[in-house]
Order: sequence, then C-alpha cells, then structure tokens
Amino acid sequence: MKHTLVALHFVFVLSLISTAQTNEKPTTPVWTEADRKYLLDNLIRTKQELLDETKNLTKKQWNFKESPDRWSINQIVEHLAIWELLLMREISVAINYDPIPAYEHFLQDSLFEKGPKSADQKNALDYTKPFTYAIPLGNNEGKNNVTWIMTMRNESIEYLKTTTKNLRVHYICFGPNVHQNYMMIFGHTDRHLRQLRKVKAHVNYPK
Repeated sequence: MKHTLVALHFVFVLSLISTAQTNEKPTTPVWTEADRKYLLDNLIRTKQELLDETKNLTKKQWNFKESPDRWSINQIVEHLAIWELLLMREISVAINYDPIPAYEHFLQDSLFEKGPKSADQKNALDYTKPFTYAIPLGNNEGKNNVTWIMTMRNESIEYLKTTTKNLRVHYICFGPNVHQNYMMIFGHTDRHLRQLRKVKAHVNYPK
C-alpha cells in the first residue's frame, strides 16, 4: 500500500510539471548581436556576389536567354530589384509600428532561409497571382537594375549596423518578423545567383 501511494504521488507530481510546461508562455524573442552579424554578413556577401557576377557584362551577355521561356541575366536582376523593393516596403512598415513583444505565435527562422517562392517565372506568377508584377519586363539596362538593388541594399546594411530595435518583435502582418524578412532578402538573392550562374554556364552564352 505504501509503495502504491508513493507511485501515485510521483505520477501526480509529473502531471503537475507537464501541465505547468504546457501552460508556460513562450519567451519573448530577442534580436541579438549574433543576429545582427548574421544578417550583415549575408546581406554584404550576396551584395558582393551579385556585383562580381554582373561586372563588365556586354549587352549580349545581359540579354542572353537559355531558351525563349527563360529569363536573361538582365531580367533576373530586375526581378531581384522588384522583390527587394517589396520586402523593404514590408520592413519599413513593420519597424514604424509599435513592437508586439507579447505575440506568442512567432515563426521559426528555418521557414525563411530560402527566400520567397519565386525562383522562376512560373513560381513568381504563382506567388503573385492574379497579378504579374514580379515578372521582369527587361526594359531597363542591366547595370541600372544593379544600381537599384545596391541603393536599397546599402541602406539596409547601414540601418542594421546601428539600429537598437528588437527586430524580432516587429512583425509583418503577424507573420515573419523583420529579422526573418531580411533572411528572405538574402535567401532570395542566393537562389537567383544560382540561376544567373546557370545562364552564364550555358554552352551558347556569349563570350
């Protein structure tokens, strides 16, 4: 009987601990110096890689397509500029609204490491339907599209160097936080850098 009571007491204590853990509220996320370095390292890295990959391209190289339904390097860079502008708009709105430290349904960083789902024309249309604003027209000169991206990217880098805001409690429509939106920016750039390099590796790419 004594052993039975001890066992029941043990089970009861375990149930209390389990209930307490279940009811415990998530800790408010904090934007750390490690987070700052992570964003800056990757935004600067992808910025430099884009500059390197587009340096001294000829007009034929800018406009070469692997096939009629694929994007040229010019269009890839224009698409990157469009998305950087859209994501920066979301960030600008979020940081100018009050933080929401009590929000409990924040998302994990792993969801945002690869950027928005817009790796090619079909996916870009799927992401923006019924609209086509993410599809590049190719009417701008490639170097001007690079300048457009660099202007936005440099402003982000300077902002992140000095901001004291907790970017993990400023949310975009109760979805990703500002830190995660920046993750999407460089993740998106990484994906399209791979696409750009594939264009340059094509057997018919102008030399």
